[in-house]
This record gives sequence, C-alpha cells and structure tokens, in this order.
Amino acid sequence: MTSTSRPVFCDRRALALLLAASLITMANSAISPALPGLEARFGDHPQAALLTRLLVPAPSLAVVLIAAPCGYLVDRLGRRPLLLAGVALFAIAGCMGLILPSLEALLASRLLLGVAVALIMTSQTALVADYYQGAARSRILGLQISARNLGGLFAITTAGLLATRRPADAFAVHAVALLVLPLLWYALPEPHRASAPQRTTSQPRVIATTDVSAPGWRLPIFATAALQMLTTVCFFIMPTQIPYFLSQNGLGNTAIIGSVMGALTLAGALTALRYGTLKSRMGHARMFSLGFALMGSGLALLSRAPELPLIYLGAALVGVGFAAVTPNFTEIALHAAPPERRGRVSGILTTSVYLGQIASPLITLPLIRSLGYSGSFLALACVLILCAATALLWHGLHRAQHQPL
Repeated sequence: MTSTSRPVFCDRRALALLLAASLITMANSAISPALPGLEARFGDHPQAALLTRLLVPAPSLAVVLIAAPCGYLVDRLGRRPLLLAGVALFAIAGCMGLILPSLEALLASRLLLGVAVALIMTSQTALVADYYQGAARSRILGLQISARNLGGLFAITTAGLLATRRPADAFAVHAVALLVLPLLWYALPEPHRASAPQRTTSQPRVIATTDVSAPGWRLPIFATAALQMLTTVCFFIMPTQIPYFLSQNGLGNTAIIGSVMGALTLAGALTALRYGTLKSRMGHARMFSLGFALMGSGLALLSRAPELPLIYLGAALVGVGFAAVTPNFTEIALHAAPPERRGRVSGILTTSVYLGQIASPLITLPLIRSLGYSGSFLALACVLILCAATALLWHGLHRAQHQPL
C-alpha cells in the first residue's frame, strides 16, 4: 500500500504511470495544427478534405473497436508487457506519418495508433488499481487527468512548431514515447496475480489485497460506463463545436479559439491535481453533484455569452467540472471489479469514453441545427444539472439509510 503523503516525484511507479497517461490525449490532438498543410500537400487527391479531417478521430474509432479485446489480453497476458508494447507501438505508428506517401496509408497508421492507445489505457488503468488503494488511488487517478491535459497541451504546441517547417514533421512529436519507454521498463513491475481464487498460500506482491469487489459487480460497472459516455457526449461539444460558435460570434481568430480551449484544458488540469483531497472530504456522490453542476453552469454561461470574458469563464467551469467527475468513474469501476478482471473493466471504461467522443458530434450537430448554439448549450446544461441533482439526492438517501436510530 502506497503512502498518500509521498510526493509523486519520489514514487517511480506513479511517475511512470503518469507519463504513460500523458501520451493518451496526444494521439488525437497532436496533428491538429498540421491539418491544413496536409490537405494542401495531398490536394490532388479527390477526397483530400474528408480524409485529412478523418485523421484526427481515426484513433478514437480504433479504440472503440479494440479496447475490450485489449482489456481481455491485459488480464490474460499481463499489464506490464502490453503497456510496454502499447507505448512502443505508439511511437512507431505515430511517427510513420513522417514517411508515408499517401492519405490512405496515413489513415491506416492512425488506426494503428488507436490500437496503441487502447493498450496503454487499459493496462495503465489496471496497474493503478493493482498498485494503489484508497486515498492513494484517488490521488493518482486525479493526477492522471492532469497528465493527460498537460500532455495534450505539450503535443499541440510542439507539433505546431514542428509543422512550421513541413506539415508531416508534426508526426515526429509521437517519438516522445521512446523517451518514456525506458522509465516504464525500469519502474513498473508486473503485479503478481493468483491464477485461481483458491490460491492463498502467498500474498500478492503489489496488488492491494483489501480492495474486494462486491457480488453483482457488473451492474455498477456498466452503469458507470453509461454515465461516463453521457458525460463525454456533453463535454465533447467543447472541442467539436466551440470553434464554430466563436466564429459565429465574430471571434474566429485562431489565437482566441486556442486560448479558450487552453482555458478549458488548464482549468481541468489544475482541478484534477486536487481530486484526491476533494474526494476524501466529499465522497463520490457529492463529487458527481459538484462536477455536473459546474459543467452545467459553464454551458449555461456559454448559452448566454457572446462576450469573451464570459466565454473564458464558461469554458473554465466546464473544464473544472469535467475534471471533478472523470476520476470518479474510474475509481468506482475499479473498486467494484474483481482484481483478475481489471483489464477488462478498463477496456469497458475506455470504450465508453471514445464512444462518447464519436457519438457527441452525431448527437449535438442535429441539436445545433434545430436549436442553435445557445439553445443546444442550454439543453445540455439542463441534462447536467439534472445529473447533479440526482447525485445529490442519491447522497441524501444513502446518508439517511445509514443514520443510526
């Protein structure tokens, strides 16, 4: 069991896991600055506009298709070897864009990158559950959200600089995974797992033995995954629709769009740093209530606000709220899952996140066409406020049931 007071930089396992988490957001965001240049490079291709835009969500599609099988393999073959394989594949598939000569080949490499992301997410999440429990686990789950956000910021900034020379050079940012790989090899031992429940002669080396899942564990996991998907659908309106919303209000300058998205990301990263402390004081239900209320308030502000300061505030509130609820999903599911099924449960959670990302524009675009941006933001805000009220009611009922007579 890891001490919650130990600084992360003194815990090589935690540091390695956070570096692995920082790669995840990079898969989608890194090449965004290079898209116009890539479209121009392949301008003679009849489907250049469509295929270049598909390069960004392609890894997400692969994750949806492959995350569950990857989770099964993580349980069968081990966390460590598949995490190392995923990081190595991330570097190879990501950097292939430097030399591939066609859009079709680039798209295939992006799908292969999604396989790497699925391997990283499922094995990394399972390792967090194996190594840590209680407050230490809460703290690491919060920190990994910060790591993902900061990894995304690093990737966009670095890829943008690389793409100024040649659009394809943006793909080189994926090579940072090669710098992470040696630390993962050194710092992350494979947890010892009993091959069957009756083996009790030896204690696991690093798995927390007191974290016992309850009977009927599947229902809370699938309920958690469904709520996580709904939350992702609501949140993903920010990166997919905010640029168009700003353009409609005369704020289409790329610097303004980037700064609004930066406010969203930075606010989430800073909030996630405090997740462990907040959750220990508030519990899961009230964290859900607070996070959903903040997300709803942020979207409600955006529905009323063509003024830039209010847009920044609305984006920041959405980022804070999303960072408050996201680690909750993982922690609840990992607590409910039997240790030998943590890889598969991580695969279910990973699938729900990326399915929500893919579903979000399919759901929100018709909504925007019907209600406009303001009406759509307000409708999603109402959904989130309802989720916040339900979580608060759940907390009240649970507390009343456990009050002594």
